[in-house]
Amino acid sequence: MPRQAPTLLPKVKKRLTRVGEQIRLARLRRNYTAQIVAERSGMNRETLRKIEKGDPNVTIGSYASVLHSLGL
Repeated sequence: MPRQAPTLLPKVKKRLTRVGEQIRLARLRRNYTAQIVAERSGMNRETLRKIEKGDPNVTIGSYASVLHSLGL
């Protein structure tokens, strides 16, 4: 049974979406493919896609791993 997304305040949801967008833009500025960043971060492309969308179900450790992979 899939985990249910936590209930977030609209302000928090908006900020999480903005973080995801910034991660995506940083990846594109570096000309990295999603596959490369996912492999360097130790996850699959689907998880990276969720991070770039600002999905609240992804662990903070996964966000940190992607940021580290991008040098941020």
